[in-house]
Amino acid sequence: MRLDPNPENACFGCGGLNERGMKLAFEADEESRRIRGNFRLGPAYQGGAGFMHGGIIALLLDEAMGKVNKLRQVVALTSEITVNYLKPVPLKQPLRVESREVEVTGRKHVNVAEILNEKGDVLARSQGLFIAIDPDRMFAKLAEK
Repeated sequence: MRLDPNPENACFGCGGLNERGMKLAFEADEESRRIRGNFRLGPAYQGGAGFMHGGIIALLLDEAMGKVNKLRQVVALTSEITVNYLKPVPLKQPLRVESREVEVTGRKHVNVAEILNEKGDVLARSQGLFIAIDPDRMFAKLAEK
C-alpha cells in the first residue's frame, strides 16, 4: 500500500499542502509489517560538505517510524526519538528508509527505523516512542481555542 503525501496536510515531511515541504511518500508492506521509503535528496538538505543535515536525518527516521502506526490504523504522535548517527548520509545518492514496530503497550507504541545506502549499509538508526491519540477529540480542543 502506497502512503502518499496528504494534500490537506501542511506537515513539512509528509504533507502535500506545504509548498516548501519534502512531500515524502512511503510503501507499507502489511505482510512484513514494515514501512519503506526510497529517497535521493539534493543540496537543499545539506549539513556538512556533500552530506545530509542531522535534523533532516532525524526527520526521515521520525516520518518512517510514524507511518508504522498506520499499519494498526492508529494516529500516534511522537513523544520521544533517539537517533544514532553511524556514518555520514550522502546527498544525491539513492537511500532507503525502513521502519517497523517493536512493542505496543496500551497507547504507547515503540518503533525503530534505519537509513541504508544502496549496498545495505546502515547509516543512521533510531527508536521512537509514539502515543496513540483520538484525533477527533484532540483536534476539536485545538479548534475551540
